[in-house]
Amino acid sequence: MLPLPVPARGGSIETLASFCNIPSRSDFVLVVSWLLAALRYGGPSSILALSGEQGSAKTVLSKMLRALIDPNVAPVRSAPREERDLFIAANNGHLLAFDNLSDLPAWTSDALCRLASGGSFAVRRLYTDQDETLFQAARPVILNGIEDVITRPDLADRAIFVVLPHISEHRRRPENEMWHDFEKRRPQVLGALLDTAVHGLRTLPNVRLEHPPRMADFAFWASACETVFCSSGSFLQAYRANRRTASEDVVEADPVAARIRELMAKRTLWAGSASDLLRTAATDPSSAGLGWPKSPRALAGRLRRAQAPLRVLGIEISFGREGRAGTRVITLRARPDQIRTRPSAPSATLGAGASLPP
Repeated sequence: MLPLPVPARGGSIETLASFCNIPSRSDFVLVVSWLLAALRYGGPSSILALSGEQGSAKTVLSKMLRALIDPNVAPVRSAPREERDLFIAANNGHLLAFDNLSDLPAWTSDALCRLASGGSFAVRRLYTDQDETLFQAARPVILNGIEDVITRPDLADRAIFVVLPHISEHRRRPENEMWHDFEKRRPQVLGALLDTAVHGLRTLPNVRLEHPPRMADFAFWASACETVFCSSGSFLQAYRANRRTASEDVVEADPVAARIRELMAKRTLWAGSASDLLRTAATDPSSAGLGWPKSPRALAGRLRRAQAPLRVLGIEISFGREGRAGTRVITLRARPDQIRTRPSAPSATLGAGASLPP
């Protein structure tokens, strides 16, 4: 752990954009909102997931964001090997940054969900039979990798996704030069973040959101702070678009969710048992080798995990019982008014050294 610089007045959050290879204004709003949420102690905190091809400055951005909030001699680290390591790291630092990830095992995804919302981990204390050591924490987390490593819906629902674009040769800067400039401006950027947080504390009691999203505390806090660096409502608009894109990616990565979406593209209602749905959806015998469930019970479990992202895309899944025998029934409903195509990628990018558009 390293000391923070003494905050300086007169700085601007916009200064941070010149050091970040962030693709659009809406993504910059989300990253700044995540930084402001990281200033609050106790969570809940969203997870910032950075992805992009090699050389898109994912690691540099991760280091800079951590340097603003929680400087450390080892700003980024490899993925934890077990849940105990994750919570020990959380106990010894305020912000965690994991670098160059290729995938996330199921246990890591579940542990990060608890860490984002506030969770605990207990182990037996050494040299005792009945005493425990308890680790409890809610921490902001950065994950970066070439691929989208978040594929489970529960973790994706707690995350902000930013895809960093390629940096062309004429826009690249020596890293030593960039860090030298960043260190000179870090006190002003930190001061601007703290001034924005003060504004957020003052306005938070008056913030009202008509339809709060998941991670509602984060949304209220970001909405309270946003008018310092963007227009009112910009955060929520960017956040909802980001969550929809994330839902698209999660559905595409899950064979079951993708098949259900394909099935409901041609109808508005389907009802039947899990066995009926397994026969209807599993039209390709080779799908069993691609993550397709082999039993009705397994299919029902996968559908429960896919409920949230499919709901964002306009497909409701409900479970119930019918008749005297209490037969289990799965009902799929498509809402044509909410089913939209995937939004196109922004054409303008904000590379390192570029200025933000108005």
